[in-house]
Amino acid sequence: QGQLMESGGGLVQPGGSLRLSCAASGIPSISAMGWYRQVLGKQREHIATITGGKETTYSDSVKGRFTISGDNAKNTVYLQMNRLEPEDTAVYYCKVVRYPLKDYWGQGTQVTVSS
Repeated sequence: QGQLMESGGGLVQPGGSLRLSCAASGIPSISAMGWYRQVLGKQREHIATITGGKETTYSDSVKGRFTISGDNAKNTVYLQMNRLEPEDTAVYYCKVVRYPLKDYWGQGTQVTVSS
């Protein structure tokens, strides 16, 4: 079975930066990869997506601060997060889109922004 290996989460001061990584293993026919985040008690929120053709889309809440990039040969996606704020604190999840096939989700990595 395919899996997603996420890394890069942690604790950072407001205004700081983190870079998340997500590598897909054993998953064929990937159309796009992206990042979502979720706070306990709230619904999961889309953050950014990148296609194999390097087209990107961002939510308004992170546009201008976060940058998504990918390495097609490695089936890996990155999320560079700059100017982090306490409101960015959440569990961040990697997603693989395989239109029109089944999608895959990572297990999540905690990002905490606190003074």
